[in-house]
Amino acid sequence: MFTADDAVDRWGVLTRRRLSIVGTLLVVAALLVALRGIEFDRVVAELLAADPRLIVAAAAVYAASWPLRGRRYGDVLATTGHPLGTGFLMLAVFLSQTANLVVPARGGDAVRAYVLQARREVPYSAGFASLAVERGFDLAAIAVLGSAATGWLVVADPTALSTVVAGEARPALLAAGGVAAATLLAGGVTLLVANTDRSLGGRLLAAVDDYPRLQRPASAVVDFAGDIAVVARNPRALLTIGGGSLVIWALDVATAVLVLAALHSGLAAGPLLAVGTLAVSVGNLAKILPLSQGGVGLYEAAFTGIVVALSPTTAGLALAAAIVDHAIKNVITLAGGGVAVAVLGISPST
Repeated sequence: MFTADDAVDRWGVLTRRRLSIVGTLLVVAALLVALRGIEFDRVVAELLAADPRLIVAAAAVYAASWPLRGRRYGDVLATTGHPLGTGFLMLAVFLSQTANLVVPARGGDAVRAYVLQARREVPYSAGFASLAVERGFDLAAIAVLGSAATGWLVVADPTALSTVVAGEARPALLAAGGVAAATLLAGGVTLLVANTDRSLGGRLLAAVDDYPRLQRPASAVVDFAGDIAVVARNPRALLTIGGGSLVIWALDVATAVLVLAALHSGLAAGPLLAVGTLAVSVGNLAKILPLSQGGVGLYEAAFTGIVVALSPTTAGLALAAAIVDHAIKNVITLAGGGVAVAVLGISPST
């Protein structure tokens, strides 16, 4: 029987789909405007001229990052009192990242929390808190790598940064800088609160003591915050998870660098590494807003703008590199997600 709750749920799904479709159309329109001067037959020519050996190497490097993602997520969960195996967690991460590519509004995060609860009885509060911690370390690692690349470029050429800020890549760079600054600020505040005041949760629960309907959600919020605080109070966990995050994102950058090399960018090793690092960093920070499925369009535009602004690389080659880089990562993610569905026995309809 179709109930009012079913209607609300379907309306929510339809609303998220509409927003995703509208967002995708806006991104496509913006991408066409930003790349209006590019000859797309030239992009195709660049793609066809790529060195297949380096493309395969790029795919292998990115695939190597996935066991590390499972291990890092295991470190996060172990800190909150839920130690689980790396293999299972790698599949859970694959599943959630695959869902993020096909489900509107980053619904894959809820998928991972569901899998943890259904298969390993991890409470939803711990599942979502661990996801928040993972996302925070991801953004912090990206910000650190991007800042290091920026510093190297400024030392090598003091006019490099001003060239980017004044060019067409300015919106993406400013957006990425804003996200990075907000992430680092939020991380600093989390560490400060976690290590100075441990009674906030008790005061919140006491405040809703006379409101039975608020007690359950308030308790969930307190548990969520407590799980995050446990990680924030553990220096060893911070170093382990932070170091793992840097390695994971260094491999992500290496994938893009190999793709640029495969497309014969003509850059020397130092500039290639710095430009590739900054392009990946800005591309990932720019696609934080869920305006399109998997950030498609946002990533390519930001990546292309940075590469063109910081190197003599043509726009056609830069766009080709962005497309191949993002495609490699999405294809491997989808393949891993398919394996995870089969192994974990999770129905897509569920």
